[in-house]
Amino acid sequence: MTEGPVRAERGSARPEVDAQVLPGPPAWERDPLDDEPWAPDASADLSDRQALRRVPGLSTELADVTEVEYRQLRLERVVLVGVWTSGTAADAEVSMAELAALAETAGSQVLEALVQRRDKPDAATFIGSGKAAELRQVVVATGADTVVCDGELTPGQLIQLEKVVKVKVIDRTALILDIFAQHARSREGKAQVALAQMQYMLPRLRGWGEAMSRTGGGIGTRGPGETKIETDRRRIRTAMARARRDLASMRTARATRRSQRHRRAVPVVAITGYTNAGKSSLLNRITGAGVLVENALFATLDPTLRRARTPDGREFVLADTVGFVRFLPHQLVEAFRSTLEEVADADLLLHVVDATHADPEGQLSAVRGVLAEIGAAGVPELVVINKVDAADPLVVARLRRRETRSVVVSARTGAGIEDLMAAIEADLPRPRVEVDVVVPYSAGALVSRVHRSGQVITEEHLESGTRLHARVDETLAAQLRAEAVSPSPSPG
Repeated sequence: MTEGPVRAERGSARPEVDAQVLPGPPAWERDPLDDEPWAPDASADLSDRQALRRVPGLSTELADVTEVEYRQLRLERVVLVGVWTSGTAADAEVSMAELAALAETAGSQVLEALVQRRDKPDAATFIGSGKAAELRQVVVATGADTVVCDGELTPGQLIQLEKVVKVKVIDRTALILDIFAQHARSREGKAQVALAQMQYMLPRLRGWGEAMSRTGGGIGTRGPGETKIETDRRRIRTAMARARRDLASMRTARATRRSQRHRRAVPVVAITGYTNAGKSSLLNRITGAGVLVENALFATLDPTLRRARTPDGREFVLADTVGFVRFLPHQLVEAFRSTLEEVADADLLLHVVDATHADPEGQLSAVRGVLAEIGAAGVPELVVINKVDAADPLVVARLRRRETRSVVVSARTGAGIEDLMAAIEADLPRPRVEVDVVVPYSAGALVSRVHRSGQVITEEHLESGTRLHARVDETLAAQLRAEAVSPSPSPG
């Protein structure tokens, strides 16, 4: 059984550990070598390469920390630990800063952040036995009750590291699943998160002492030789099968709604991008949807669809989907596949990127990796560089040079929204069928549909009806021809 949190006495000295402070952001304080991609070098100082390096500025200053329960995990006072295997020191800091933001979103107080530079994570304890012992000293000194690792740990790594640090250990995947469990609101969203949680927990199911290894029998088990952990695994598999059946029925309903939009030839524009990039703010700015906007990761999970119009009056559907993150757990990608299909089936993607982020290019690459995984890599993409009111102009200029198909906006102030709408209008697919018909005034609903979903070239009001020269979809073109009458002179 793991021990409870061991807290240091007030005023007691912190144990000495082999730790170094990572260089801060100012260029004059940074080691020039840290700006170069790191690779193992025999000439590098051994203690520098193997030491746990403390990441400054990531501790949370909170007066009241929300207590969060994730099954048997208590996320309260946490120490973050990561393994830096490649890239620069700045890359390692960005990754740890994101892990800190995830932990705070889950309701934790970040006490310390440590990163170790090594070729690859240790197969047994993620950071190696010696560094795990040093991490234990940091846990005791800070009074932490949870260690969060920046990566997905194997079941063996979780168990071995817990034995050394004597507190609960979770990984990045469990942390993200906890956040999703808190923020899911719809029935479909809750079912998707529950399935992802069970997929993650099944191979990691464990108990305390020998409680999970005792045998049982009788009603509710398959035989007298079944252990409690085997019983729980069987129950989880049964629950997973039930969740998949429920999601399959919801997927059918979602597919039906998509097919109805396709029949009506209503274009779909999907807003995608990194979490907290401002997607919901952009949806609210364009449509006035009133979706929750919060400076937090994964504040909105359930997709939101709203109608909007281009400057020339064409109607389209704007879909706000779940945000992405680096190393998005594959369990979530699989569980949310039906929701992400909204992105794959869209006519245009608005890829929102936060221009104030320390690594916007990394965010773009991470999102495109997930888009390729769900089959949306071929959908036309328009990059929306958001938060320009607070961004460095040099960063914005760099992004515009890198992304030739881009628009600069501020969802908060509304700057650039007109340019964005004009770009959407230009990029939306045009109706393919050209018609020149006279529609009787009794069929005015058809004329309204042409204005909503088609492209009106010319319009003239005659005595017998409205003459329309327009481009529409095939279904609407057939209906217009069926209602068409012979032209007559204009009235008067």
